[in-house]
Order: sequence, then C-alpha cells, then structure tokens
Amino acid sequence: MERLIAKDLLSIGAVFLRPEQPFTWASGIKSPVYCDNRLTLTAPAVRTDVENGLAKIIRENYPDAQVLMGTSTAGIAHAAITAHILDMPMGYVRSGAKDHGRGNQIEGKLEKGQKVVVVEDLISTGGSVIEVVNVLREAGAEVLGIASIFTYGMKKGLDRLAEANVKNISLTNFDVVAEVAAETGYIKPEDITRLIAFRNNPSDESWIGGAK
Repeated sequence: MERLIAKDLLSIGAVFLRPEQPFTWASGIKSPVYCDNRLTLTAPAVRTDVENGLAKIIRENYPDAQVLMGTSTAGIAHAAITAHILDMPMGYVRSGAKDHGRGNQIEGKLEKGQKVVVVEDLISTGGSVIEVVNVLREAGAEVLGIASIFTYGMKKGLDRLAEANVKNISLTNFDVVAEVAAETGYIKPEDITRLIAFRNNPSDESWIGGAK
C-alpha cells in the first residue's frame, strides 16, 4: 500500500521532488519537496486508490469508529468519500468558529461520547490536525486517531502527536516516496540522503547543493 500510494502521488505531481531547485515555504525554509494532495481529487484512478486505502486503514486500525471528521479544507472531500465507502456519517472541523448563524466550528452531527477518526491529507509538524483533535475532544468526542494520506515523519510532528496522545496511520510517508522516486529515476539515488537530511532537520540547509 505504501509503495502504491507513493507511485500514485509521484505520478500526478501531488508530491513533487526538486532537490536541485528547492521550493521556499512561507516560513522561509528551503524545501526539496512540495506536496499538494488536492490533486488526487482530479485523478480518478489515484483517488480510488487513496479512498480505498483510507477505508482500509480505518477498518483495520479503528474498527470501533462511528464518525469520520475531515480537516478543513483538504480533508473534507477525502472524509466524505471514505465515509461513503464505509457507510458511515461524516462531518468536518472548521479552522475557527463561524462568525454567523450558530457559530459552529464542527459541521455535521456529533454526539458526546461518539468515537471519531480524523481524516487528514498531509501531516508535517502536526499542529493543525492536533487543533482539530482538541476541538473534537472539547465537544465530548472520543478521538480514536487520524487516518492520513501522507506524512513527512518530522520529529516535531511525531513529538506533538505523542504529546497529544493521538495515533496517526498514513497511507505512505516521506521515506517510501523518496525510495520509490529513486527507483523510478525521478531523482538520483544519492538524492535520498539529501531528502532525509531535510526531513530530519528542515531548518538546516546543508543538504542544498549536493551536501551529503
């Protein structure tokens, strides 16, 4: 599954690797990778693999789940399609409460005590998805964990998830994507070391220019 999804994401440019010409994140950090999993929604074959994969993760790792909750906005469509496959209710969590109407931050019916799985497209430092988990917990939900498409496996993200006591299961991860990319000639084999160096310490730019 990890390798299949890695190939899928690379094939449509949802994960775009460019170690020789780094992208610049909003924070100013130089990155050899750009990830836009929204592209999976416009590629039907890949979308099918992703949603069936998320459904499999939930069946196998969260069999007691009662409701799926997507993250706003990237996780909403994936939560909806996966919930349809599993014949389960779904909703989503806004980044903030509405300033009109009922002022909802959680959209969709959620009862106290219900067992919830959060559906997310991408996990890097983990901050935004943990905010979603906290909102659901404050509303009285029992959050079983997260089902996500891709994770960088950054230490900061792993530490935050552990501190929040929340489990994440991803369809694929940075290491597998790098490995598959090298095998298929997308990047040079020696670039794997550079990519992993970035992942391990994004603020250290020594990987740029071929540094090993």
